[in-house]
Amino acid sequence: MAVTVMTHVALRDDAAAREWDAAMYERLSAARGQAGWIGGQLLRPVNDSMLRTIVGTWETRERWEAWHHEEAFRETRERLEGLQSRPAETSWYNVVEEERRSD
Repeated sequence: MAVTVMTHVALRDDAAAREWDAAMYERLSAARGQAGWIGGQLLRPVNDSMLRTIVGTWETRERWEAWHHEEAFRETRERLEGLQSRPAETSWYNVVEEERRSD
């Protein structure tokens, strides 16, 4: 059964937000090549430009944890955390049903 992890982040200011978004784009691009990665999204609420939610879906939680040991992940960790106004909050979900539009 696939799992989805949601991480909620609050950023310090506009400059931090721009830098954080660029670093997260790099990280999500690198995640595409990881074993077990199914998909991901970076979300920004329409009413608060300093908040972000990262949604990642993986085959297993173990695959997600292995990704955290990869150099591409570790390279951005300190950079991203330094731009946040508080520690990130993470929640886990089992994927019970998933529907996507097929083009």
